[in-house]
Amino acid sequence: MMGNPHDAEEVAQDAFVSAYKARDRFRGDAQPTTWLYRITVHAALMRIRKDKRGKEMTVSEDARPDIASSNWAESPVAATMNSELGARIDAAINKLPEDLRVAVILRDVQGLSNQEAADTLEVSVSALKARLHRGRIQLRDSLEQYVAQRAKAD
Repeated sequence: MMGNPHDAEEVAQDAFVSAYKARDRFRGDAQPTTWLYRITVHAALMRIRKDKRGKEMTVSEDARPDIASSNWAESPVAATMNSELGARIDAAINKLPEDLRVAVILRDVQGLSNQEAADTLEVSVSALKARLHRGRIQLRDSLEQYVAQRAKAD
């Protein structure tokens, strides 16, 4: 979510220190992993907001599945096109407003369930679904021209 390994390591360290300090406040209402996700997302968002350089939360290459190793990418041309599409998707996700971007990353990139993502963001499942819907529409709109151009080229 942070865009580079150094910042991600610092956020992870901050999150684990926060979790350790707050361990006595864990009530067991949620799964421990959901609780840790929530702490980590909050640590990442706080770092982004405090970053004086205005760095944005991004989707890193490591967060996406390895498109080139998938069975359906049989030729170098297809692998190149899929890599280019992945880069376009990453850029489109990074342009989303923060609340939509976090919802899309947690649900569609990290693979959390709706309930886990909603718990992590401390919102209802319906609110998460609304954010996902808006985020996906914005992604579709951002990628529509690129996909149309690729279809014409094929």
